[in-house]
Amino acid sequence: MPWRDSLGAIARAARLMVGVPDYDVYAAHRRKEHPGAPVMTPAQFHRERTERRYGGGPDRIGRCC
Repeated sequence: MPWRDSLGAIARAARLMVGVPDYDVYAAHRRKEHPGAPVMTPAQFHRERTERRYGGGPDRIGRCC
């Protein structure tokens, strides 16, 4: 349905505007462009994106901003 495609595009644009990564787009890209390569689970994907954006992991340096 065309309106569902439009609604999906609007939702993806809104997520990108507020910095929320899109797992479905990531997974589709990995399967198409990197067949046979591992695809992160949704939990791994969101953890990796959050750490990449805000820092994290064992080497993280605490900071106020």
